[in-house]
Amino acid sequence: MIENENPEAGTATDQAVEKELEGVPEELRDQKPGKGEEPSLDEALNSLRGDLEKAQQEVLYARAEVQNVRRRMEKDIQDARAYSATAFARDILSVADNLARAIDHFPPELRENERLGNFAAGIEATQRELEKVFGMHGITRIAAVGLPLDPNQHQAMLEIPTDKAEPGTVVQEMQAGYMIKDRLLRPAMVGVAKKPD
Repeated sequence: MIENENPEAGTATDQAVEKELEGVPEELRDQKPGKGEEPSLDEALNSLRGDLEKAQQEVLYARAEVQNVRRRMEKDIQDARAYSATAFARDILSVADNLARAIDHFPPELRENERLGNFAAGIEATQRELEKVFGMHGITRIAAVGLPLDPNQHQAMLEIPTDKAEPGTVVQEMQAGYMIKDRLLRPAMVGVAKKPD
């Protein structure tokens, strides 16, 4: 065992501590820290661990939120690309309607005339080209006649008494309806069968 070479150094420290404790009652000198005093090292370490866990959870939540925002933005961008032509397509549908009316009302006997027959063929070719462009942009015509009324795609304009079709079946199409990809562009305006009186 090594002896302390300077025995007075230990007593000097003891004397300094004793001087600091002067005026402190004897019963308080031996007490450990309690409320209002600095926590022990274990308590401080546990507190820091709790703060670290809380911070780690907050970082995970923030990452998840950022990922959700990124996914929403990507979906919005895809939707913007897919449906950017919606307003234009809705406006051009009236052109398609007028071409269809022109073809429907062109008398068959006039088709035999060389000049008028070529005119009718030109209108039909324009209609086919328009349908091709619609197809390239995901615009499709809604099927109506002979199908049950679908309020998501058909707009019932009138009821037609008939025995030839089940009640609730579309028997007449007054205006064609269209979809753009999986969204409704314009509902088909239809007449629906009902039981005769």
